Amino acid sequence: MYTQKLFLLFIWIIGASFLSGCQKMEANSAPKASKACPGKNVNFSIDFFKTNNQGKKNQRGINNVIIFNPKSAELDFKVNVGLSHKLYAKDARGKLRKEYVTKQFRELITDENAKLNGQLPIAAINADYIGTDDKPQGLNVSRGVEYSGAFKNKRSSFGISGGTPNQRQATIQTGRRKSNILNYNLVGGNGRFYRQGKFKDICQDLGKFACKTARNRSLAAITNQGYVILLVNDLKANSDIDLSQVNQELLPDMFDNLLEGIAGNNCLGRIQEGILFDGGMSPGLYYNQKTYVENFGPIGSVFLIYKK
Repeated sequence: MYTQKLFLLFIWIIGASFLSGCQKMEANSAPKASKACPGKNVNFSIDFFKTNNQGKKNQRGINNVIIFNPKSAELDFKVNVGLSHKLYAKDARGKLRKEYVTKQFRELITDENAKLNGQLPIAAINADYIGTDDKPQGLNVSRGVEYSGAFKNKRSSFGISGGTPNQRQATIQTGRRKSNILNYNLVGGNGRFYRQGKFKDICQDLGKFACKTARNRSLAAITNQGYVILLVNDLKANSDIDLSQVNQELLPDMFDNLLEGIAGNNCLGRIQEGILFDGGMSPGLYYNQKTYVENFGPIGSVFLIYKK
């Protein structure tokens, strides 16, 4: 009887040790899994990486990618446009001043108007087209204040709503949204290649030049889980990257494979909406004190991300 009790005690000790070991393994593996798949991490805010055209991470990839969670309490957002004065400034009569000037990506992410609560952004991407009159062409709204152009009701725009962090919502839509809270931060664009989860090859819509000649791409996409993908494809890096079959120029019929790859590999869900920003000589992308892509054409607006 005494021997039997000792045996059962021994079995219990072995079982408890095994269970404890399993719990430690699970605890240790959880951060690794969430880091590899940020969409499964409830605390995920923002990340940057490079990919090939299948959406697989690759340090020599041609695509510079920022993914972020609009609902993260660590993040905040703003839009900047080229002005000769302070953003949101009004004249003596209380009318909003809109004296536009030509500015490039570097200027729009570093000037005084790029600051939010005294801080410069942690991330930025070029957005709207600019007219010959130096005005942005599409729908641009910076923290509720509108700086828009002639095509604001015709072209789609990308935006992050106002409200508390857990209320924030990313949208891509034509014209102003019905709910005013959704019109808080918006940047104009053109070329909508995902609508309600359905992909369209927009090469013909863009025309031959924008489709096959001006191939530096700048775009944004939203997943069904509410995450955002910002991407700039950089052809200028050709001499430094691996130009394999899956890492070449990015044409519109490849957008779905690339974005679905990024979304799937990072547990972000399925792509619901996608939009092109100004391409060709305009794309620019900045993250964590480094400019990864900077072309030298004037641009209409930039979308800025801040880390609290």
